[in-house]
Amino acid sequence: MRLFSTRVRLVIALAALVILISAFSLGKTWFQQDKSSPSGALDGSSISATPSPQSQLINNGSKSSLPVEYTDVVLIGSELEGLYLARAAADEGLKVKILDPRSAFGGQVLQSQMLFLDETRDEHGKILVQGRAKELFDGFRNAKIRKLSEFSSYMNKLIKDIPLESGIEINEVEQTKSPDSLHKINSITYTNQQHEKKKISASYYVENSDFAALIHHLDAKRLPGLEKFYGQDNIEYMSAGMMMKFKNVDWKTFNTTFNHLSSAEKNKQFGGGYVSDSFAIGLSGMTKAYQASNDRVFLRGLNAVNQRDGEVAINALLVYTVDPSNPDSIKEAVNLGNNETPLILKHFRKTLPGWQHAELSELPTYPYIREYNHYEMDYVLKPSDLLSGNMFWDNVSIGGYPLDLQGTSANKWGIEMGRPDKYGMPLRSFLLKNYDNVIAAGKNVGSSAIAYGSTRIQPNTGLAAESIGIILGQINGKQKLREISPEEMAKLQLYLANHYQIKLTGITGVNKISGWNDEEIRKLDTGEITYPNYILTRKKTAIK
Repeated sequence: MRLFSTRVRLVIALAALVILISAFSLGKTWFQQDKSSPSGALDGSSISATPSPQSQLINNGSKSSLPVEYTDVVLIGSELEGLYLARAAADEGLKVKILDPRSAFGGQVLQSQMLFLDETRDEHGKILVQGRAKELFDGFRNAKIRKLSEFSSYMNKLIKDIPLESGIEINEVEQTKSPDSLHKINSITYTNQQHEKKKISASYYVENSDFAALIHHLDAKRLPGLEKFYGQDNIEYMSAGMMMKFKNVDWKTFNTTFNHLSSAEKNKQFGGGYVSDSFAIGLSGMTKAYQASNDRVFLRGLNAVNQRDGEVAINALLVYTVDPSNPDSIKEAVNLGNNETPLILKHFRKTLPGWQHAELSELPTYPYIREYNHYEMDYVLKPSDLLSGNMFWDNVSIGGYPLDLQGTSANKWGIEMGRPDKYGMPLRSFLLKNYDNVIAAGKNVGSSAIAYGSTRIQPNTGLAAESIGIILGQINGKQKLREISPEEMAKLQLYLANHYQIKLTGITGVNKISGWNDEEIRKLDTGEITYPNYILTRKKTAIK
């Protein structure tokens, strides 16, 4: 009995010793891991970036039980510009998926029915549009692509065989920080329209929405907007547009009557302008005569397109103080614009020849969003880059267009800040700063708020997106975009020229600020100098 008790005591003592050693070892391991992993992840492998003030949806290393879908490229949003990247990457053999936070496909083109295209040309009138966008812009100019159904057919070709989910909501963004201190997105968890939760992981994530649906979840730096230029205390974006569509317009009478007038008569009746078989531009004297029913709406000069068969689409109705990230603000803008359009129609019937029997056509259900937040990219384009005709070793686009700042409540007509000849757009202006695998597309281009007046135009950023999609296919995961050297970029640009007829090198833009000193350039970039006015003053000073 005594022997048995001794043995029992010995077993109990040994067990206690094992438990003590295990507890000490576990505690030591936990302490070491906790020191090396700010996220508290036990394996130390998933260190989440600090959530930005705008979002607390970052996954701090938590392990999800959801099955993960793997792909090469995830595109967030279905704006036209990013679709060129998706199409190019898919054609180059990559696996692509589109997740659209809006409830229906097509962004500003299909949902806002923004069917008036702004073509890019240099100062000699030479068209700058390249790549897949050329088919669209040629079709628009030649009256082959004018109606909503024709735009829809074109855009559907871009996403052929690319999976698309509309109406998604991003729930979580899982991030890590790489050894070189760059953040990296590991996966996105989202909810689809059927309220199913899904998870997807990709090599690259592309922000292609008009309200930074992805970037606002990230640790990204917002750049100063137009509020700084106009001296406002609150953030305000360029006015949104509500497209106006009419039917039963006698365009032939409109065109013929207008062009039979002398220049003096055109100025007296319409405030000048231009009318052709296809387009009506300006007529701002006629639009100024319209008295809006609400201070938040404004009728500026016309950008009108003859869609054939008596149908006309007009981009001229502005709505101020619209926040594209706020659904209530979007709804309010739609109501304001669509309630104003019938009143504008009455004005057109009284003042425009051939419009006496015009009627309202289908009204859009979503505004044309020109601008949202500007975020810091690896390179931020400035007015001096554009007006000097700056070309970059990593050009992915050749841009051109006036620095056209559309109106805000502080300046309803807006202002033009200069007219570049042509300029380069570098790959770095589409890579989100401090992120290893986030690409910006379209309206999200890295650009100051003033330079954005030009960089935002579709052919500029559409070509950049297509070039980046092709480059992604060519490097095919063998290296990162931001690791591409000048020598490697030169080879990729040659590939773009030979296989896609996209010319990005050997191009010279006119330097319109040649001879300016550093202080003048600084003031140009901050908006203290308005180029069209200052250049006249500068010339007068030089003559004296």
